[in-house]
Amino acid sequence: MSMMTEMMTSMKDMPSMSMMDMEAMQECMEACSACEQACIMCAGSEMPADTGKCMNMCMNCADVCSTMTRMMMRPMAYDMPSMMAMLDACMAMCRACYDECMMHADTNMCCNMCAQACMDCYEACEKMMASMKSMMA
Repeated sequence: MSMMTEMMTSMKDMPSMSMMDMEAMQECMEACSACEQACIMCAGSEMPADTGKCMNMCMNCADVCSTMTRMMMRPMAYDMPSMMAMLDACMAMCRACYDECMMHADTNMCCNMCAQACMDCYEACEKMMASMKSMMA
């Protein structure tokens, strides 16, 4: 069990955490963090001059993923509509970054790896959102 999971589990008695799927939350936070790192590294890699949009898209995605991770680490402040909106935003940004990086993935290994991290994050956010929706039902 990771330290983050252990800390989150210790908070399970909090009203906002009592029904939360800890495994989905852990996966989502790890995927968001990995995506943030991949995007920063991709944006900082040597790219042809015509990839300015890709670099900026990666930095935007890194920012959104970082914010998503930080929001999930503050269980006292969980507001389900806000969390769902942020998950939607994170998924949209990851999908846009994935699409952009895939345009360069065949010639740039960083874009290829970044695209995969974006898709992993998208899928983890989707799983977290499904878990949260089932809690509200």
